[in-house]
Amino acid sequence: MTAQYLPVLVTFALAGLVVVVMVSLGRLLGPKSHNPIKRETFECGNPASGSAWGRFSVKFYLTAILFIVFDIEVVFMYPWAVLFRRLGWFGLAEMLVFAGILGLGLLYVWRKGALEWE
Repeated sequence: MTAQYLPVLVTFALAGLVVVVMVSLGRLLGPKSHNPIKRETFECGNPASGSAWGRFSVKFYLTAILFIVFDIEVVFMYPWAVLFRRLGWFGLAEMLVFAGILGLGLLYVWRKGALEWE
């Protein structure tokens, strides 16, 4: 059984190794000078109209998290749709429970007013 997961393990190990090598090379070979001018706002040669270090509203983060949740839902629904005939009624019931739980979560978020943009 573990032999079946060996390719997945090797893929994750290689991906991790690539990340470590890229970050290490970037730190070793990249420029080392850090000065205050690099942290200033630059707007393509125009005079700066404000600070680049402003705060974002929490609504943007909430929107991003809701997008990720429902995007992952689609990621789980695609393989289910491909295997729908083989899964039969049990697969349909499982997906309805899954979609129902996400629907309840959406209803909760909607009732709390998280989807209102003011």
